[in-house]
Amino acid sequence: MFNSLWYNSLTKPFLNPPNAIFSYVWGILYFMIFLSFVFYTKEKSIISKRKGYIYFILQLLFNFIWTPIFFILNNIPLSVLIILILDILVILNIKSFYKISKLSAYLLIPYLLWILFATYLNISILLLNL
Repeated sequence: MFNSLWYNSLTKPFLNPPNAIFSYVWGILYFMIFLSFVFYTKEKSIISKRKGYIYFILQLLFNFIWTPIFFILNNIPLSVLIILILDILVILNIKSFYKISKLSAYLLIPYLLWILFATYLNISILLLNL
């Protein structure tokens, strides 16, 4: 399970927010991600939605696997690789959603900004704890 002793022992970057903030931010972001997907699926289009569905599923998969890799396996280098892939997948997801539903794409922008910030945190934790 989550090893809070390990996590608390890590040197964290200056901009690392308090732990309590993460659950609130993720709650809001997951709601926006869900809305984005709903609007995307409801949009009628002559353009195939397949790419959008693939990117959406892949980015969610990488989002969900990051947590156990970082917090349970305590594998910081692998978590950096996972989050970098996640960054790319979310950008591709936004681009593919934009072609069908601009609103769906716009709803994913706060998510992208947050995971880019999380990427900074993850890379900083790696470098500060070598």
